[in-house]
Amino acid sequence: MSEQGWSERGAVARAALAETWESLAEVGRDLGPGEWDRATACPGWSVKDQFSHIIGIERMLLGEEAPAWDEPLGDHVKNDFAASLEPWVAVRRASDPDAVLAEFEEVTETRLAALTELDDEAWAKVGYSPAGEVPYAQFMELRVFDSWVHEQDVRRAVTRPGGAGGLGSAIAIDRVQGAMGFVVGKKAAAPEGSVVAFDLAGPGTDERHFALVIRNGRAAPASDGDEVTARLSLSSLDFVRLGCGRSTANEVDAAGGIGVEGDPALAQAVLGAMNFMI
Repeated sequence: MSEQGWSERGAVARAALAETWESLAEVGRDLGPGEWDRATACPGWSVKDQFSHIIGIERMLLGEEAPAWDEPLGDHVKNDFAASLEPWVAVRRASDPDAVLAEFEEVTETRLAALTELDDEAWAKVGYSPAGEVPYAQFMELRVFDSWVHEQDVRRAVTRPGGAGGLGSAIAIDRVQGAMGFVVGKKAAAPEGSVVAFDLAGPGTDERHFALVIRNGRAAPASDGDEVTARLSLSSLDFVRLGCGRSTANEVDAAGGIGVEGDPALAQAVLGAMNFMI
């Protein structure tokens, strides 16, 4: 991809971050004191912790050092990468929610201003990301994905649905959809020649219909003439929640959120393997 192509993707990512961060800030402005401490589906984190996490990541990207923290991080911290992020959250647990929200708004505004200044070369420059060495525009798409998923964590915990059908949700769903080849072909070990179709319900481009076929042991986009072996129907929100391990297939199914047609064993194998965020 040319530098101009990465610049265009970067501009979309910046717009999606602006949209997602403002959407999350709007939720924060509406919260009562007791709601900030509610547990979310992200293990070990409260609503306030979600805001603190984004603050920490964006401060790191502004070149700031992580705060010192010598106390235990908690059982929810399972690896070195998580341990490197947790101090930003831990130091803010004693902070007033209004202060955390104000800091969130300040640091995200600063980051958006910094992104506005990037030129084509900067957007195309390959460097670190949690997914490996990628162009900076692609890294910012990861930031959209992370921010939007955490926005949904907050919204679900405080019963404030929203944030769907926009730039942020489109990028997040794209990423989960992109992982389904690994899920279907590798984790679920779908048999040769089988076709798994996904029908996702949601507003705007959140509505998706796609299918994968196993050819030569690998998952690939199915053709129109391929006969579907198993079809899964669910909301785009539940699709992301399953992909990110925020819920189990049994929990979504118990709430009436999953429709299955065709081979039930294959469908259950795919649903049980959908959490790719490992």
